[in-house]
Amino acid sequence: MTATFESGARAAGLRKAVRGVLDLLLPPLCAICRKPVSEAHALCPACWSEIAFLDGPACARCGAPFEVDPGPGTLCAACHAEPPAFDRALSVLRYDDAGKKPILALKRADRHDLVPAFARWLERAGRELVAEADVLMPVPLHRRRLWQRRYNQAALLAHRISRLTSKPVDALALVRIKPTPSQGEMPSAKARRRNVRGAFKVARPQAVRGRNVLLVDDVLTTGATASACARALKRAGARSVNVLTVARVVRGANIAI
Repeated sequence: MTATFESGARAAGLRKAVRGVLDLLLPPLCAICRKPVSEAHALCPACWSEIAFLDGPACARCGAPFEVDPGPGTLCAACHAEPPAFDRALSVLRYDDAGKKPILALKRADRHDLVPAFARWLERAGRELVAEADVLMPVPLHRRRLWQRRYNQAALLAHRISRLTSKPVDALALVRIKPTPSQGEMPSAKARRRNVRGAFKVARPQAVRGRNVLLVDDVLTTGATASACARALKRAGARSVNVLTVARVVRGANIAI
């Protein structure tokens, strides 16, 4: 027992020394602005102050933030009027002028170095959802879009969360079968729902049947894409489908009901 403890202590000391040397040679930089910071994958104070983290009261279904706390289990008016197909969604930050910069950098500028920071935020904020999950699944891209972009940012995030939590990832069970236009081009929530109707299917039902699935993506806008994925997964037998995203769009004041 003593020898094992001493061996572990030596290994930890060696890792700390290696990190110290690497930090000296390659100082850690802010995940957004690239200024020096004290810890890898962290934000500098200026960037941190600009990010609007969503850590207050929110809709128990879609995660839309409330201005005042209506109490636990409260749903927003939108979820009462048209409940989403997923069971619960949670996002880390607001998709505003400051929040969209790192998201778009990951999605369009190959900033894969942002993935560790995003994954750590997702793991911390969504710890309850991750704990309930049997499998992590990234929201898939159509093969044509994947060929153009060369990577799926949602898959990068899911695999990084898996490294942090040891939860398995299945990036092949859920597939996008329709090459739909970008959701950002849709003029309304109704158009977004119509755009992704029938866009997803489960290629391997045995991978989801009876399992709690956690969908991972970068942004939740109206929830249309997440709901389309959840419907396909539940038709294939998934027990539950939750959603975890880095950011979400917040429009106006959300009314609690």
